Amino acid sequence: MKTLLFSGLFLLVLAVSPLMAEVTGKTFVNGYGANFQPFAFTEKGQATGFDIEAINWIANKLGFTVQHLALEWDNVIQRLIDKKVDLVASGLSITPERAGQIAFTKPYWNVKQHVLASKDATFTAQEALTSGYKIGVLKGTSEAKAMETSNGVDGRRYELESYVSNELAANDLINGRIKALIFNDPSTNDILKNPAIKVIGDAGFPPEQFSYGVHKDNKELLEALNQGLELLKADPYWQILIDKYKPGGTK
Repeated sequence: MKTLLFSGLFLLVLAVSPLMAEVTGKTFVNGYGANFQPFAFTEKGQATGFDIEAINWIANKLGFTVQHLALEWDNVIQRLIDKKVDLVASGLSITPERAGQIAFTKPYWNVKQHVLASKDATFTAQEALTSGYKIGVLKGTSEAKAMETSNGVDGRRYELESYVSNELAANDLINGRIKALIFNDPSTNDILKNPAIKVIGDAGFPPEQFSYGVHKDNKELLEALNQGLELLKADPYWQILIDKYKPGGTK
């Protein structure tokens, strides 16, 4: 009886806490990249994916609503800075540059970057990065930025080609328009569904962490999302999402 009473009091305190009062009943806009399978993408006109379902669960748990707005990925941070969207839940990597512009929740997923080539390729990852090859990256991603800044450093030499989707990048790789791709775990897992593509090595960058991004001024939403992530990761639904989307990387 005492246990039940304590639980009831805890839930009551949670429900009327200042944190919940700041987000309950409100609607927040999530800016997401429409082509980042399996974390966030548009399918049949609807936002879906690991992050989309996760943030919907959190919103339902904490009593607010999320509307999803598809954006060009290289513009998503600026839209958040300009308060055109309230958050970004879409496989957003934590980087020092972004950390100076927006606030991040606690990380929830870890990823690495890989070098991919056609199944018939005989060159190594090192050769791909040092031979002046044309290499594809997803536009606006952290790995694209890393490739830009490392070009010409420590023997690295290549020409970059930017893409807005995994599919377009894969088509150009298979057709020989580019020699290799630099993708992180989620995009790699998605693109390896095509048997004409293989991983040939590591891109040589430090592992990264995914997080949700919010405006630096929105401390209430930041705290709510942190709490929501803790609740989600402690709930069986978290593993259901992992099993459903098989996002690669580690939690």
